[in-house]
Amino acid sequence: MSRLGRIGSECRAGAKAFLRRRTAVFFTFFFPVIIVLIFGVLVGTQPTGGGLFAEPPGYYLPGYLAVVVLFTPLSRVGSEFARHREGSRFEKLATTPLRRWEWLLAHTLVNVLVIGAASLLIFGLVVALVDANIAVGPHLLLLIPFVALGVALFCGLGAILGRLADSQDGVIAASNSVALPLLFLSETFVTPELLPAWFRPITNLSPLTYFARGVRYLTYERVSVPVVGATDPTTLALANLAVLGVLAAVFFVAGTYAVPRTD
Repeated sequence: MSRLGRIGSECRAGAKAFLRRRTAVFFTFFFPVIIVLIFGVLVGTQPTGGGLFAEPPGYYLPGYLAVVVLFTPLSRVGSEFARHREGSRFEKLATTPLRRWEWLLAHTLVNVLVIGAASLLIFGLVVALVDANIAVGPHLLLLIPFVALGVALFCGLGAILGRLADSQDGVIAASNSVALPLLFLSETFVTPELLPAWFRPITNLSPLTYFARGVRYLTYERVSVPVVGATDPTTLALANLAVLGVLAAVFFVAGTYAVPRTD
């Protein structure tokens, strides 16, 4: 079997496994929708009111997208590790021509397609229900590489967590322990002004920060995080996309080495 054939075969297996798990489908598509409905529609925002959700609705679109870009790859790839261990599937895969990076790439592609569809649903809901002020134009096509690279990055991190955890429960606990702090401390729902001055530089260590900043530059008309020497929002977005791309490559390579040869 050719390399494309091996990757395609693993992609089909991963997609079928995802569709068979109703819980995974629910949390991928409906959990973010619930968050949008609760915080975007019921709670709403109070611009200039101070505190959480004090920015206009469009400011929080990166946060809603970050929910699926962050949580889904961590939990799905980590859970795949646990299931493969329980069924001794890594040991079986070691006897096939499928290489470790091909396995991780196949599962990353499945996640990109699934999370891309979920992100499109969230984007439509935010525009339709939350009355968000979104900058519309060809630049929105850059959201595609942002989502794809974000998913690839957290698939790599999910592989690392899956290697370190010894069970499916351990994977869920580890992924939640990593995802929850990242979600709220990466310029998504909590603005930098609400954080202590000494902590703000630490947010630059989070890869999710570059995803949130880049998406905000593309969608939110009022640029809220200016960068010295750059004034065009698309230029700022591309700068964050470049950083995200480098980090995605690093985490993907690390995740590839985390895929065990045997159980």
